[in-house]
Amino acid sequence: METEASSTDPTIPTHTKAWFYSEHGKPLDILKLHPNWSIPQLKHDQLLIKVVAASLNPVDYKRMHALFKDTDPHLPIVPGFDVAGVVIKVGSEVVKFKVGDEVYGDINEEGLSNLKSLGTLSEYTIAEEKLLAHKPKNLSFIEAASVPLAMETAYEGLERAEFSAGKSILVLGGAGGVGSFAIQLAKHVYGASKIAATSSSGKLQLLRNLGVDLPIDYTKENFEDLPEKFDVIYDLVGQVDRALKAIKEGGKIVSIVPPGFSPAIFFALTSKGSILEKLRPYFESGQLKPILDPKTPVPFSDVIEAFSYLETSRAVGKIVIHPIP
Repeated sequence: METEASSTDPTIPTHTKAWFYSEHGKPLDILKLHPNWSIPQLKHDQLLIKVVAASLNPVDYKRMHALFKDTDPHLPIVPGFDVAGVVIKVGSEVVKFKVGDEVYGDINEEGLSNLKSLGTLSEYTIAEEKLLAHKPKNLSFIEAASVPLAMETAYEGLERAEFSAGKSILVLGGAGGVGSFAIQLAKHVYGASKIAATSSSGKLQLLRNLGVDLPIDYTKENFEDLPEKFDVIYDLVGQVDRALKAIKEGGKIVSIVPPGFSPAIFFALTSKGSILEKLRPYFESGQLKPILDPKTPVPFSDVIEAFSYLETSRAVGKIVIHPIP
């Protein structure tokens, strides 16, 4: 059973301003601003959220380029996975949240399929209760919006690799959204014995600031030629073949770069608000920190330029859109 988002209260919006695309291609060519996108009916386990901030992820532009069209065939689409905002209506089965709560999360449960057509680059969005968490009190909406997809991916990868205290890890692509959280989790939550990570020359200082023991400039050295071998390698760039030469016997390689091949563990994120709730004390104690690109916050009107910048891979930290009308 479903109920109209606006069925009982004329102050609850039925339409929203949103960025959308109705064909696949480059963000510059396809993204348009819709003044009046229809908000779907609210299901019993869902919440209607006033979006305060939304962050961009590479999956957004990969989806625009039709990389997932087999599992995500529907058009038109309002892009955006990550949201931080305020609850303005709850479905009848929602128990963890109430109107007025400040929440954040990744609104798509499956990383590459069953994706919502109303994403987060919108004034309002809808998400299931189980995908959301209470925003940590010490994080701004901008900071909180930068966290969910990247942090949950970092966490799920470490869990799948059975990472634990005293193990060493090499993060390939340590300066990106997922990489920077994987490093912080390995250090502050799991208790890694040693952390190595690769990046370009200009991002080595970020790696050091995050607590990396062995920052590796991939433009100058090959990580697989180092004498050091690792218990876990987290591949965020698509180098499983090279990672095989740097893993200890019995070690594990985890990768989020398709197609992924054995013996590496390949996965796409399953979004869960419970991961964010579990990590909340680490944010509130300051051990886990959002990493924001200097261009953040980017105004809602500049979403196209923000995607073009994200596609250059020059961003250091997350790009967050705020304010949203």
